[in-house]
Amino acid sequence: MRTITLRRSLIGLFAAAISFGAITPAQAETLRIGYQKYGTLVLLKAKGTLEERLAGQGIDIKWIEFPGGPQLLEGLNVGSVDFGTTGETPPVFAQAAGADLLYVAYEPPAPTSEAILVSQNSPIQSVTDLKGKKVALNKGSNVHYLLVRALEEAGLKYSDIQPVYLSPADARAAFERGSVDAWVIWDPFFAAAEEQLQARSIRDGQGLVSNHQFYLATRPYAENNPDVINTLIQEIHGVGEWVQENPDETTHQVAPLLGLSHEITNKAVTRQQYGAQLLTPDVVAAQQQIANTFTDLKLIPKTLDIKGVIWAPPAQLATVK
Repeated sequence: MRTITLRRSLIGLFAAAISFGAITPAQAETLRIGYQKYGTLVLLKAKGTLEERLAGQGIDIKWIEFPGGPQLLEGLNVGSVDFGTTGETPPVFAQAAGADLLYVAYEPPAPTSEAILVSQNSPIQSVTDLKGKKVALNKGSNVHYLLVRALEEAGLKYSDIQPVYLSPADARAAFERGSVDAWVIWDPFFAAAEEQLQARSIRDGQGLVSNHQFYLATRPYAENNPDVINTLIQEIHGVGEWVQENPDETTHQVAPLLGLSHEITNKAVTRQQYGAQLLTPDVVAAQQQIANTFTDLKLIPKTLDIKGVIWAPPAQLATVK
């Protein structure tokens, strides 16, 4: 009898706590955010402001690091991630593979933060010289599109090279050994290769690609939690504004997180662009062109509709425009 009375008392206290806001039904919810070695999410994670804001909604955050965008979106596809950031191409490959995702925001173009690299003493001087050569890249990553466009610009076909699909770490090792002739890579790996290996860039994305960063969520999560997505975009936008105003302090904070020197980190920080916002029609059209390019190359099996996977926030939310 005493046990029953105690149980009833505890239930009553729990119900009262919910009614007064001390405990919410969502208290046990966890938002799983996928991030990469570098980018705005790294700074957001370090600052802890997102945790403070979402704690009021009864939401915990679990941060999960991935080596690249394709791997991150694979995690999103299998349900181990709710939200994350990648370059332009990974969402295209993920959508083609059936991932139920939505684009929720993007950052301004950063075309110089990715490039095609060759070793310091390589006889290769231009993209034209890549014909018949082994080129390392992370398949389905942002640099995949850069390579396609650079080859087109040089009058080459994708079939004119020998693509070697490797993760950034494995690609760097292959590049250092000389077992590949070129490496297509993004920052901070790009900046590190320049400074540590004296690698030469034969073509970056300037005038060729936009190299947008996109923030994506699973469709169920975005549709069921629009207020959380709204908070995420606001926080990411705020961190981006701070970075633009404080590049030196940003470098000081990011360098130890990456395990890289101040010089390497600063180069990566200043080549990136910041300021998350909702997708515009022009950005959607550019992303559609990327999807069409990979369909034409038969690297993805079907034509995609990018407009159909763009998040539209409810009118009452004050999302960054």
